[in-house]
Amino acid sequence: MDAGTAPGGEGTTPTYSRSFRAIEVASITAFFGLSSVIAWRLAPHVPAHPWLLGSAFFAGFLAADFVSGFVHWLGDTWGSSSMPVIGEALVRPFREHHVDPRGITRHDYIETNGANCLLAVPVALVAACVPFELGAWKELALFAVAATGSMIFWVMMTNQFHKWAHNTDDERPRCVSWLQRRGLILSPEHHAIHHRAPYATHYNITTGWLNGILWRVDFYRRAEALVHATTGLVPRGDETSPDYDPAMMGVRPARILEAQAIDTAAASDTAS
Repeated sequence: MDAGTAPGGEGTTPTYSRSFRAIEVASITAFFGLSSVIAWRLAPHVPAHPWLLGSAFFAGFLAADFVSGFVHWLGDTWGSSSMPVIGEALVRPFREHHVDPRGITRHDYIETNGANCLLAVPVALVAACVPFELGAWKELALFAVAATGSMIFWVMMTNQFHKWAHNTDDERPRCVSWLQRRGLILSPEHHAIHHRAPYATHYNITTGWLNGILWRVDFYRRAEALVHATTGLVPRGDETSPDYDPAMMGVRPARILEAQAIDTAAASDTAS
């Protein structure tokens, strides 16, 4: 949503409600407040444990990339946008993004980052309350809190990185383009792989560092098979529902047909 544009107005998604925007504003405020508490609690321990806290920070950075992909996969694959809270916070943004990939570039800061803050606040609250004076467990507690604080910060930044990956060079700050070119955050070229038919790979959108590894071990397809075997749920099963609305839920069936058509054409070219 463009900054200054009311929810439901021009340039917005019609399902983005005023009530959910209020929740996002509160979530952003709570997230930064709790993150400040975590940083304030960790700061006195940096001189005595620089390597421990530095490695925890990096571990959180890596974990954020995995979490971003796992949540992205959940939103792409399971449930529907009509689900209470989760539907609007998680499913709707990912499904609508499939229909209009550039739509995220028209969102203001609140709509871009509010949902991630909403999901991160409970984790931040727990991390902010973990005691450090645990005797022999002190270093473990410090590492856990620092890694968690780092992870939720970078998870919060993920949608911003995602938005920048869809911006043109003229739309994003030069320092962001510099980071993208060096692979330190999600780049447009890397993320473009996810937007190719059949649109079922490279879900990780913080840095994208883990996408290659997860693709090689077929992590998400194995996870879908496990969920189906244990629950009977069908991946992207909402697309077979009579109430399925491509404008709301994505256009994956057409994408699969497109992929099949591309494969058929490629096979014909090879045969000829």
